[in-house]
Amino acid sequence: MRLIVVSGLSGSGKSVALHMLEDVGYYCIDNIPAAMLKPFIAHTVHSGTAQYERTAVGLDARNEPAEIATVPKLIDDLKESGVQCEVVFLLASDEDLLRRFAETRRKHPMSSQETSLKEAIAMERRLLEPIIYAADLVVDTSKMGVHDLRELIAKRVEQRSSARLSILIESFGFKNGIPGDADFVFDARSLPNPYWDISLRAMTGRNPEVIRYLEGHQSVRRLLEDIARFVEGRIPEHQTSNRRYLTIAIGCTGGQHRSVYLADRLAEKLAANHTSVTVRHNSLAAGTEGKIQIISGPNRAT
Repeated sequence: MRLIVVSGLSGSGKSVALHMLEDVGYYCIDNIPAAMLKPFIAHTVHSGTAQYERTAVGLDARNEPAEIATVPKLIDDLKESGVQCEVVFLLASDEDLLRRFAETRRKHPMSSQETSLKEAIAMERRLLEPIIYAADLVVDTSKMGVHDLRELIAKRVEQRSSARLSILIESFGFKNGIPGDADFVFDARSLPNPYWDISLRAMTGRNPEVIRYLEGHQSVRRLLEDIARFVEGRIPEHQTSNRRYLTIAIGCTGGQHRSVYLADRLAEKLAANHTSVTVRHNSLAAGTEGKIQIISGPNRAT
């Protein structure tokens, strides 16, 4: 049995993630009380029914703090019992959450006449801390649209083999903030910047002209090799600790040239030895071809 617990902040996209899993064949239940999670899993495991072989449950802040606190131990117990269980936690910046609630005019589950929306978001963050610390995968949806999130869940969660480490390389712009889901963050702002060449300014790190410009600098090649060597050295540590996901973020000023180029080249290097490598470019325009892309690797588990 494979069980995915989807949790996170209200407005961060939990329903989108669950709907995506449901579309690809998962038996999904949303807003399950934390106290009911254990008996529900016991029922599904012992039922022998095929429809429960892949199950996803949504768990949010509409629980008592004491019930939330029991979830990490329950997850550990399930893993020890042989259930392939993982926790996916979605979050977003306060600014993006406030904007989303304003656009949809939905009420936050923890807001009231005495509690403002901003206060409710802060309360929810504190309440769900035990779950985020137990999460196998944290996804920052701040700069994502609905289709981006669906694609990411499909490529990183649904398509991940139980024996493989899912690796995400994401580029970003420091001017937009550091992604909240990164395990490691690398800074490429010290490298020569194509932005200052007027002929390259409107291009991205995927254009041949920009690639030639960056590959002509030894400092770019050296940083790429340094990052690749560091990441390759950390992957065995993640595997030893039974980590299922690894997220590496590479940033430059705007997230358009240097970080995009480095993310693509790093993904190609890692894909030579690892099977499940995905690239995401956070600062490229929505709808850009290849914004989220799987890089083909060798036919062996990592």
